[in-house]
Amino acid sequence: MTDKELRVSKIRNGTVIDHVTAGQALNVLAVLGIDGSGGESVSIGMNVPSGKVGQKDVVKVEGRELSQSEVEVISLIAPQATINIIRDFDVVEKDRVERADSVTGILVCPNHNCITNADEPVQTAFEVLDDGVRCSYCDTIVREDDVAEHIDTRGAGETAL
Repeated sequence: MTDKELRVSKIRNGTVIDHVTAGQALNVLAVLGIDGSGGESVSIGMNVPSGKVGQKDVVKVEGRELSQSEVEVISLIAPQATINIIRDFDVVEKDRVERADSVTGILVCPNHNCITNADEPVQTAFEVLDDGVRCSYCDTIVREDDVAEHIDTRGAGETAL
């Protein structure tokens, strides 16, 4: 290591989300509901050099392992990501994200006329496409580049816009 390099310390226990699409780290934090107010210890590397893809983002979250639904949403915005589970400073599990065929209750439909945006107890459901997602109720398509802005940060899966 030279004087010009900066090294981020290892975490004792938690999750490292590596190979995140460059520029998507803050959206990964939104998926996880991390906005700085909860006191979580988080390290972020944005647009760091990567031998595989040129540039990538990396997110380290101390003291937290991800739920399956969180991993499913991350797979939509960072399809090349790897999830590393860290325990006692060692990687005990390393998995590539896999895109689900569908996601439920984690995205908001942008169509204001969709039943999921009415005053009905209906959870959102989207079919995962090669280049985005399609609402299972109204067939509205959200392109991959726009998925992050439709994440349900309230976690209810029921929307009232």
